[in-house]
Amino acid sequence: MAVNGKSKGTILVADDNESIREPLVELLRLQGYSVIAVADGEQAFAEMCSKPVDLALLDVMMPGRTGLSVCRAVKSRPETRFVPVVLITGHTKGEDRIQGIEAGADDFLNKPVKKEELLARVRSLVRLKRFTDELENAETVLCSLARSIEAKDPYTEGHCDRLSRYTVSLGVKLGLSQEQLVALRRGGIVHDIGKVAVPECVLLKPGPLDAAERKIMQEHPLAGVRICAPLKSFRTVLPIIRSHHEKQDGTGYPDHLRGDEIPLTARILQIVDIFDSLTTDRPYRKALSQEKALQIMWEETRRGWWDAKIVGALQGLLQESPRAFCAPAGISNGSAYTR
Repeated sequence: MAVNGKSKGTILVADDNESIREPLVELLRLQGYSVIAVADGEQAFAEMCSKPVDLALLDVMMPGRTGLSVCRAVKSRPETRFVPVVLITGHTKGEDRIQGIEAGADDFLNKPVKKEELLARVRSLVRLKRFTDELENAETVLCSLARSIEAKDPYTEGHCDRLSRYTVSLGVKLGLSQEQLVALRRGGIVHDIGKVAVPECVLLKPGPLDAAERKIMQEHPLAGVRICAPLKSFRTVLPIIRSHHEKQDGTGYPDHLRGDEIPLTARILQIVDIFDSLTTDRPYRKALSQEKALQIMWEETRRGWWDAKIVGALQGLLQESPRAFCAPAGISNGSAYTR
């Protein structure tokens, strides 16, 4: 039964055979689940695209769009890719399972479906979906916080979103893994989240910072790590947050790392951060051209600040697609480069 009158979750059941579908629906409703029942794959996909679903039970063989096709389509959409999918098959051979795994299925049930096995799978996967939703909500909160910090300064509009896109493009060119690309996408948004701990009189100071103010500002990477560390899905983002202000010669902060001691993802983000800062407007100057920005970055690389391989990869990417890193006209960036 439902707990305190609330549904335990929403289950979609898709099977063209009513004599199989309806007993499943009745069993799940008796256990306290809300159930959406459909007779074909097209209806199943439409329901999953339009309504929140915690789990889908899909018959593999349905007229028109099969359960495999629906599973593949659901798992390819960012909005539904984390919805657990259980494929139900009448075949005892392994072909359906192999194709199901390739389509992204989370589990399988054989017909005739056993009550105890069904309920055990449903409980486990709905619980997993709840955990996933909590992680997504936590990430959303962190990203919203990061954007609220950016919004305090009218000269930083769009900076985080551009870094998120640009770092992934550069990461692809450098051959990074999917896990590293995800870290770069997230890091582009939250890399400066620790600035929430910096007083606005320091954060928004129009002129140079004095020694005491600079010390406060240089604490923000550590504050960012403390904020994001509890979220285990951000473990690969923490090195970006902590180390994106380090320099190759050890003069950066907070740890004075040198060379390859600086995590690769942090080095990639810092290069994109600098490029975006140079090529967008500031209160005291107009945006520099890409050519001039690269010239400055190469000078600083020779001074021992930046990773020459990554600067070269950025230059190559810009030569392949000159407009790939263009900020919209009129968008500005403030102090991300200098501070």
